[in-house]
Amino acid sequence: MKKNIIIIGSGFSSLAASCYLAKKGYDVTILEKNKTIGGRARVLKKDGFKFDIGPSWYWMPDVFERFFNDFDKKPSDFYDLQKLSPAYKVVFDKNDAITIPDNLEDIYTIFENEEKGSAKILREFLKSAKSNYNVAIKDLVYKPGVSITELITPVTIARVSQFFSSISSNVRKKIKSQKLIQILEFPVLFLGAKPSDTPSFYNFMNYADFGMGTWHPKGGMFEVVKAMASLAISLGVKIEANKSVSKINVENSKVIGVTCDYKFLKADIVLSGADYHHSESLLDVKYRQYSEKYWDKKTFAPSSLLFYIGIDKKVNNVSHHTLFFDTSFDTHAKDIYDNPKWPEKPLFYGSFPSLTDDSFAPQGNESCVFLIPIAPGIKDTPEIREKYFNQIIDRFEKLTNQNIKKHILFKESYCVNDFVNDYNSYKGNAYGLANILTQTAFLRPKIRSKKVKNLFFTGQLTVPGPGVPPALISGKIAADLIEKQFNKN
Repeated sequence: MKKNIIIIGSGFSSLAASCYLAKKGYDVTILEKNKTIGGRARVLKKDGFKFDIGPSWYWMPDVFERFFNDFDKKPSDFYDLQKLSPAYKVVFDKNDAITIPDNLEDIYTIFENEEKGSAKILREFLKSAKSNYNVAIKDLVYKPGVSITELITPVTIARVSQFFSSISSNVRKKIKSQKLIQILEFPVLFLGAKPSDTPSFYNFMNYADFGMGTWHPKGGMFEVVKAMASLAISLGVKIEANKSVSKINVENSKVIGVTCDYKFLKADIVLSGADYHHSESLLDVKYRQYSEKYWDKKTFAPSSLLFYIGIDKKVNNVSHHTLFFDTSFDTHAKDIYDNPKWPEKPLFYGSFPSLTDDSFAPQGNESCVFLIPIAPGIKDTPEIREKYFNQIIDRFEKLTNQNIKKHILFKESYCVNDFVNDYNSYKGNAYGLANILTQTAFLRPKIRSKKVKNLFFTGQLTVPGPGVPPALISGKIAADLIEKQFNKN
């Protein structure tokens, strides 16, 4: 008889896990509290405009390929993938920007033009980054985070010093240009931590950036969600939206099902892809592995203040992905991690997907997303949102030498309160638990519950960490652990 599995949430990790589990013969049902699937990777449509509400960067295409290949499929079976050229643009001041090309040789030239001798340094840096990427993908990130022994291999032992030095110290030791330093430190933000707190081993993110490039699935990131959902359904997974789970039911330290919309649903196994802290709050206190004190002491990745804007003209002097680094990176980071507060002059990111993809805006119009990284848990009010909207629009106009205020048709915002309300996100964080040394691999919250038999967790608060590719991997790890346990029984 098939084992019955209920999965809470329909984000990338849940969808991935559902596919692997259904392939292994389990009877799988996904319960999603919101009206649309995808977790944080939802889509907003308004007046002919479209916006990816959540993730907008498609990096590490090999991880997506590996996922679909596990089911004898390819990403191209579901969506068209375009390599962005340029990959992205970094704006430092008016008439002062660096555009990152889509190939390494041109990137070396740009570095050398900015700082003599830096091309050679970058070549060596990326050689190490590529090697680390191969180690991470082949030896580390697909491990379940059960024991420190997972990290101890002949290859990782040779790199042990890289776990005790930081990306920041490694980069700044040889590169002097502040612009190049910021470009090299930027990819670490996808791991949710300051470059000074991130082990230098994680320079593999620079290889993911420069070596593998930045991609765009035509139609946006929600196309990936649709692809995974389509695959899951073809494998027999049942996906139900508008289903809010209020309790994980346990008897004699063994999960027996969930309470959903006031009804008990029996399950042999429960896997939660919802926020880990929230998932444990669905348990009686005695079955929770981690206390409130534990969560409060953890270093979380930032939250975000986002604006989704429809503009009645085309925007100039930007790329599909544009980073605005016209203020202090270090000061902004301190306002997120060291002394959490609203930053005085934050860095911000702009996404203009309609430059690449006509499906995002009516002809001659522009779909724009602006994102400000902020500390999780800080006060979120309409007045604060409006203050920061005006600040970044003013700066955007000056930095790109154009007027867009009078061309704004509408704007929608999204911030801490929304992350809490929509995703039960701890302190309204946007990216999960930061990947610092003391929160890496086996030191992250466990996928398998230590207190409740047949209860599992997946997603960006457990291994391997924040980001879309890690979420796919987390789903596979969770499915493999479930299969391993039931093969023993």
